[in-house]
Amino acid sequence: MTRLTALRVRMRMRAGGDAGQTSFEYLGIAVVIAVIIGVLAGTTSIGQAVLDGILAKIGDIVGAG
Repeated sequence: MTRLTALRVRMRMRAGGDAGQTSFEYLGIAVVIAVIIGVLAGTTSIGQAVLDGILAKIGDIVGAG
């Protein structure tokens, strides 16, 4: 193992590794999807249908609670 690799392993062990990284990746994906849906909703009828469907499901969830 090279010296740099050994140092990297030690730093990850001290810092707790990549714990929580997946949450940020999912958040990033969700933001990208939201932007795409927003652009489609403003420019196409398909986007508006998707937006209407999402808002209807949110209303169902909120109304059921």
